[in-house]
Amino acid sequence: MADRSYLEWPFLEDSHRALAADIDAWAKARFGDEGFHDHADVDAHCRTILKDLAAAGWTSHAVPVNADRLDVRTLCLIREHLAYRSGLADFVFAMQGLGSGAISLFGTPQQRQHYLPKVAAGEFCAAFALTEPEAGSDVANLATTAELVDGEYRLNGEKTFISNGGIADFYVVFARTGEAEGARGLSAFILDADTPGLEIVERIDTIAPHPLAHLRFNDCRLPADRLIGVSGEGFKIAMATLDVFRSTVGAASLGFARRALDEATRRATSRQLFGASLADLAGVQTQLAEMVLGIDTSALLIYRGAWAKDNGAARITREAALSKLHATESAQQTIDMAVQIFGGLGVTKGSVPEALYREVRALRIYEGASEVQKLLIARAHLSGATS
Repeated sequence: MADRSYLEWPFLEDSHRALAADIDAWAKARFGDEGFHDHADVDAHCRTILKDLAAAGWTSHAVPVNADRLDVRTLCLIREHLAYRSGLADFVFAMQGLGSGAISLFGTPQQRQHYLPKVAAGEFCAAFALTEPEAGSDVANLATTAELVDGEYRLNGEKTFISNGGIADFYVVFARTGEAEGARGLSAFILDADTPGLEIVERIDTIAPHPLAHLRFNDCRLPADRLIGVSGEGFKIAMATLDVFRSTVGAASLGFARRALDEATRRATSRQLFGASLADLAGVQTQLAEMVLGIDTSALLIYRGAWAKDNGAARITREAALSKLHATESAQQTIDMAVQIFGGLGVTKGSVPEALYREVRALRIYEGASEVQKLLIARAHLSGATS
């Protein structure tokens, strides 16, 4: 039912169009209309989904095992189509990419050889450990430390709201190494989940159940070769990784929004009210029009930014921020209108609109809250205006 003419836009190539058809067919066959139902054991369900994604070859696109770079348009298309069918499937795929992204972009040949093939094969579950209890969007104020002692790093501190926390096989951890104050004194490390001193303090329950945890590092000892890139460049590594994956957060939102529009359209055309269908009411038509507008605008921003990165742009901070901000905010509004069109059924637990309503909310927060995206956009604008 959803308009697919966007696949013909010049931002995408024939290989992307073929991939979109393949992931759409696979996700429909794998999840059908059941993908948004709650699951009693989220950890086990994530592992099953990871195994299935890997068996079908989709996780191979999350890492550049046989290529020099990540293809951002491919990442976006996969996330969009998975999110349309299952929020948890989108989460599992996304974390394989984000959790290993720093290794993909900055890792040594040895790090890439050891971790990336296993991430692609679904043998390793990856995690990205940046957020702290007192430092979420303000990355420069991270307090976790990694002190170099006798040729190894000793990691101490805490991280929270860590996706895949408790089930990951390794974590990319950002910590303060002290080369300078603020952002210039951070570094990135690979921490295997079986490292002594790593403590899962608590698992975190959210309105859309995903594996999340609060971590504590109690003098975890890391060999020097677990440093990613150059010491003191952790902020650069984190921001470059987010540059790639923020556009894909927008793509997941786009998938949720497309599903909401399709559900709302079916409801509006089949539900009778006052002797006519809901779709005959001017107010409902206005809502559907606003949903269509938000979806097309989001898609343009997402695939424009992804195209720019895939065509050699060193950084797409502005474009990624624009796409994430608009797509997540617009998807929230689209899903809210879908709930309204469904009426009481829209807030009934187990319905698709209710599940979408819970799924989309976190996307306006993680990988940089909407307010942070506005700051990034404004700073990029002012930098250009004053240059």
